[in-house]
Amino acid sequence: MSIENDIKQYKFRSPHQKALINLLYTHGWLRGQMSEHFRRYDITMQQYNVLRILNGQYPNGITTSDIRSRMLDKMSDASRLVDRLERLGLVEKRKNSDDRRLVAVRISEKGIELLERIQPEEEAMENEMMPLTHEEATLLSDLLDKLRGSDTTEK
Repeated sequence: MSIENDIKQYKFRSPHQKALINLLYTHGWLRGQMSEHFRRYDITMQQYNVLRILNGQYPNGITTSDIRSRMLDKMSDASRLVDRLERLGLVEKRKNSDDRRLVAVRISEKGIELLERIQPEEEAMENEMMPLTHEEATLLSDLLDKLRGSDTTEK
């Protein structure tokens, strides 16, 4: 289906306006798809993002500010997300022995097990992108990098 049919708008000021609206609409659609996947595991997309970040650091822990800097959704409250994940037993917090104000957050065994159970869902999310060829997916990623001002030649 086209963006025109999806939002019932057939006139756009420019191709750039159409692309912007299409990007925003597609973002919302993908978020909805992903939220549905994670709802089955009683976690949010942001919590999943934190678990993935921590899993990449395992067995080491990282600070909440490091988590925040790596998150996809920069508007998320990383401290609140970590507290909720700790209550669920998915992460562990340890105070730094040198500076008691710093807390290292580490994914727990239960958190790792949850990510392993979610993996088939993650693959299903990737399948949402399958209408695109590998070349098209690479081009889309490069174009999005360009839109954000990143240098796509650095790889």
